[in-house]
Amino acid sequence: MTTGENNKGSDFIRDIINAKLQPGDSAGNVITRFPPEPNGYLHIGHAKSICLNFGIAEQYGGRCHLRFDDTNPTKEEDEYVQSIKDDVKWLGWDWGNHLYFASDYFDKLYEYALELIKKGKAYVDDRTQDEIRLDRGTLTEVGKESPYRNRSVEENLQLFEEMRAGIFDEGSRVLRAKIDMGSGNLNLRDPILYRILKASHHHTGDKWQIYPMYDFAHGQSDSIEGITHSICTMEFEDHRPLYDWILDVLEIHHPQQIEFARLNLSHTVLSKRKLLQLVEEGHVSGWDDPRMPTLSGLRRRGYTPNSIKQFCERIGVAKRQNTVEIALLKHCLREDLKKQAERALAVLRPIKVIIDNYPEGQTEDLEALNNPESPDMGKHTIPFSKELYIDSDDFRDDPPKNYYRLSPGREVRLRYGYFITCTSVERDENTGEIIALHCTYDPETRGGQAPDGRKVRGTIHWVSAAHSMQTEVRLYDHLFTVEKPDEAEDYRLVLNPQSLETLVSCQIESRLINAAPGNQYQFERLGYFCVDSLDSRPGAPVFNRTVTLRDTWAKVESRPEHR
Repeated sequence: MTTGENNKGSDFIRDIINAKLQPGDSAGNVITRFPPEPNGYLHIGHAKSICLNFGIAEQYGGRCHLRFDDTNPTKEEDEYVQSIKDDVKWLGWDWGNHLYFASDYFDKLYEYALELIKKGKAYVDDRTQDEIRLDRGTLTEVGKESPYRNRSVEENLQLFEEMRAGIFDEGSRVLRAKIDMGSGNLNLRDPILYRILKASHHHTGDKWQIYPMYDFAHGQSDSIEGITHSICTMEFEDHRPLYDWILDVLEIHHPQQIEFARLNLSHTVLSKRKLLQLVEEGHVSGWDDPRMPTLSGLRRRGYTPNSIKQFCERIGVAKRQNTVEIALLKHCLREDLKKQAERALAVLRPIKVIIDNYPEGQTEDLEALNNPESPDMGKHTIPFSKELYIDSDDFRDDPPKNYYRLSPGREVRLRYGYFITCTSVERDENTGEIIALHCTYDPETRGGQAPDGRKVRGTIHWVSAAHSMQTEVRLYDHLFTVEKPDEAEDYRLVLNPQSLETLVSCQIESRLINAAPGNQYQFERLGYFCVDSLDSRPGAPVFNRTVTLRDTWAKVESRPEHR
């Protein structure tokens, strides 16, 4: 592949890559990585980085590594490792044989630290991290040099080896880089490279008493793996001089770090710390709660890998921070589901309808396309009988203006079926609640057309009472009531109390009784739904509403800023 072939998905990162590729160069030497810390589940923000790093590698005929930057044993777990691998695979990306752990390099990183000490570029500080932080200075005040800064190379080597041997208490000493306490970049004011942590590591067990800081391990791990482009989010821009300094001092392979704006999504928090709080404090059922922005939560809710990829492609890559409206993500999902989700009839809040003039005991099969957008998906039949269920939203005793659904004396069309007219309402004598609606049907209107040409303005959905089953349906809304919950005094104070509504008496076509977990359907007029992967049982599916049918993004796109 030559530079002339690398025009797909133009953005400033690809422009940087293209600028260094000379005509005739092989682009296969482009090596990227996705380096999550296994201290939580991946979320939609990580999807942007995954698609960018794996997408660039694929585009340029190179490769992308999956590397776990596991340098903090107190927060990392194998559970998170497995979930991350599952999420990356679910999105459709493959790291092949290139799965790595920063902890695999602990011996080499230790050697690098020794080399820095020997070069007079690192020293052991006997103070705590809190004490060091106080002397770091501010943006307007220089930092104070440590009284231990000028220790001899020999003393630093001995102390560092003793740190490794576990002689000192946790937190009592650190290894610091010796750079410049007067630097305008606070990250260059003798940053900490190693700390003592007497904790068992998920990957290395109890082998180590000291652990490298992320800023020290990350660049060297990139170097060891031969990474060419270390693509990070913008918060690492101020860390790039330290990244470069360490690699230059060690005189080892030097990848190019490039920063891009992280994803900010409306009505959502994407901080791992905050997401962990939501889980631990019981605001959600777990990391895979369908209201969570985690990839496992989105997958359980019914989002498709392609919709997320399309979303990431549409938002693009830039340096400027902004908040993307969640309506765009939903739009991408609808665009994907409308072509592949099978249609079905479901009634969420059922009212019984009795068609008085329909023959007793008769059942007939009505025909419907599985998906009008994809005729090759075939057809299915819908049983029709004397007793039906319709949704309570589709009936009003005293209909307001412009209400065209069912009411006393009004005729409506049953989807795929007949015209019916409500003749009376049967109520409970004590509560006044509706027991049943009595209707008549016109047998000449099968399929929804009248031979005499008369028109009806309302079409409603239904299921046959004898050929439906009761099931649980969960309706999800935004987890937060405001667009930017991170700006609230406490993001937990703006949690949406109506983010989940559970309906337990819904009626759906009985043909869905064995619907497999993850299967997706469009419940006509209601939205897209999927079979819950956790709580469904054989013969007892539970359905999650993935997204409503109404697409607000068309209105969003019409705004001047989107033209």
